Amino acid sequence: MRNYFENDYTSYRFHDDILHITYHHGVHIDYNAAVGIVKDRLSLHQGQTFPILCDIRGIKTITKKARAYLAVEGSTLIKAVAVIVEPPVSEMLSEFYIRTSKPPIPTKTFTNTEEALLFLKSYQNSPL
Repeated sequence: MRNYFENDYTSYRFHDDILHITYHHGVHIDYNAAVGIVKDRLSLHQGQTFPILCDIRGIKTITKKARAYLAVEGSTLIKAVAVIVEPPVSEMLSEFYIRTSKPPIPTKTFTNTEEALLFLKSYQNSPL
């Protein structure tokens, strides 16, 4: 399994059986970008499920269609997601996204990476 990958929008790396996804600073995410991001992530999974640490602080804008795609199709092969946000703006947007998109997997926002990792560790050995 590949340990690191990067595309125009995100970088992906595995650490302690958690996939860390970091969005590049200033990116604009539309539907096509979301599809590519999910496709790249799934190629790294190789059919296995993982908890995801997703740092969205670099996102400048994201369309409604992209959010909807990431909430549903983007949940494939994910046990749980911890979203790292920058208060107050991305925190409010992320909480709104969770309430309105209703992702089918456990999803929670954090401003602290250590707390996010603790949340995800409880899902590491759980079945999907």
